[in-house]
Amino acid sequence: MKRFLFFLSVFPICLFAQTNESDTLKLQAGLSLSGIFQGGNVQTVIFRVNSDLSYKPWKKWVFKTKNSFVYQEFGKQKADEDILSLNFLYFNPEQKIYPLLLGFASTNFRRQINIRSLLGGGVTFQVLSKNENWLKIALSSEYERTGFNNDSFNRTVYNGKRTINTFRGTIWVNGKYQLFNKKLILSHENFFQPSLQRGDNYRWQADIGLELPLRKFLNFRINYLHTVESIVVEGQEQEDRLLTFGVTLKNY
Repeated sequence: MKRFLFFLSVFPICLFAQTNESDTLKLQAGLSLSGIFQGGNVQTVIFRVNSDLSYKPWKKWVFKTKNSFVYQEFGKQKADEDILSLNFLYFNPEQKIYPLLLGFASTNFRRQINIRSLLGGGVTFQVLSKNENWLKIALSSEYERTGFNNDSFNRTVYNGKRTINTFRGTIWVNGKYQLFNKKLILSHENFFQPSLQRGDNYRWQADIGLELPLRKFLNFRINYLHTVESIVVEGQEQEDRLLTFGVTLKNY
C-alpha cells in the first residue's frame, strides 16, 4: 500500500476529461485518481477521486454527473473529507439554446459544512461550436440550503445560525479550445454564484486546464482551481487554490 501511495506522490494520475453534453456520442466518461503519502516525522496522506460521465438516456435528453471525494490527513490529523456531486439534465443540447435542470450535494470537513444542497434550473447558450472548439454560457437560478456544525461566522450577521438558506443566480462560462493545430488544449469551467437576497453571500470558482496530447486518448494535464466563498466559519480562509499535474484519459 505504501509503495502504491509513493508512486502516486511521484506521478499523480488525473484520468479526467471535460465532457461536452452537445457531443453526439451516447456515453462519455472520465475518472481521476491522485494521491500522496509521506512518512517519517510528519505523516501526510492526500487522496482524491473524481468521475465525470455524460449519458443520453433518450434521444433529446442528456444526463451529466460529476462526482468527487477528497481525503487529507497531516500528522495523523484529518484535514479534509469532502464529497461533491454535481448533476445536470439537459433537453435538446445540440441546439444553440437549450434548458437544463440541476441538483447539487456536497460536504466540506474543513469548512464545517455538514451538507449543502442546491436545486434549480436554467438555460444554456452555445456561443461557439466549431472544429472541436466550444464555448457555452449558462444562466440558472437555484434554492440552496447549507447546514453547518458551527454558528460563528466571519460575517457576524449570520452568527447563531447553523443553517443558511438562500436563492441564488448563477452565471456559468465553460469552454474548450484546440490550439496550435491541436498540439495544446485549453479548457475552463467557471461560475459566479451570488445570493439573490443578500449581497454579502456569494461564491465563485475558476477551474482552468491545459493539456498536451501524448496519444489518441491520453494527454498530459496541468490544472489550476481557485475557489472563493464569502461566508465561512470564523477562523477559516475565504479562498482556496489548488495546482495539480497529471494525465487525462478519455473514451472519445
